[in-house]
This record gives sequence, structure tokens and C-alpha cells, in this order.
Amino acid sequence: MPPEAVLLIVNACFLAFAYLFAYPAMKEKTAEALAKGDLAITGAALLVAGLLYWGSGQRFDLILFQANWFVFSLLTLMAMELPLFLWFCRRHGISLTPPPG
Repeated sequence: MPPEAVLLIVNACFLAFAYLFAYPAMKEKTAEALAKGDLAITGAALLVAGLLYWGSGQRFDLILFQANWFVFSLLTLMAMELPLFLWFCRRHGISLTPPPG
């Protein structure tokens, strides 16, 4: 299996856990609470990616350029998560704008 596919699957698993189980179970669903959860999910996904590829010298293709495991994992995780995040916020009425004043 190509290394890009491995990291995409890792990212997809963490995002599936977050948006199917962890975030819906949150008592307080706010943008701040989601941001804290995202830090934990992102950290865990990067930890797994690092355990798999740290020090390997493996290059990952990102269509326009090649990157190391960290950049590839972080950028693809962000790209995969953005539509899920927006969908979740709309579904649960989470405002993304700060309150006035």
C-alpha cells in the first residue's frame, strides 16, 4: 500500500471517530469545544504518522509538490476535516462568528 494511502486512512479513522462518536457525545457543542477536540485529534493523528514515518526519509506526493510525513499528514487532515467541520457546525447550530461586543 502506498504511504500516502496509509496516512489518508489514518486521518480518515481519526476523523470518523471524532465526528461520529466523540463530537456528537459532547455535552457542550461550541466552536471552542470543537477546537479543543480538534487539537487532540490532530495531535493523535500526527503521533501515529510520526510513529510510522519519523526518520524514514519517505517523501509524500501532494499533487503540486512533495512533502515529508508531517506536512502531508497535517495538510490532508485539514482538507479532509474542513467539510466535516462545517457540516457539523451547521447541523448543531454552532456559530463560527464571535459574539458582538
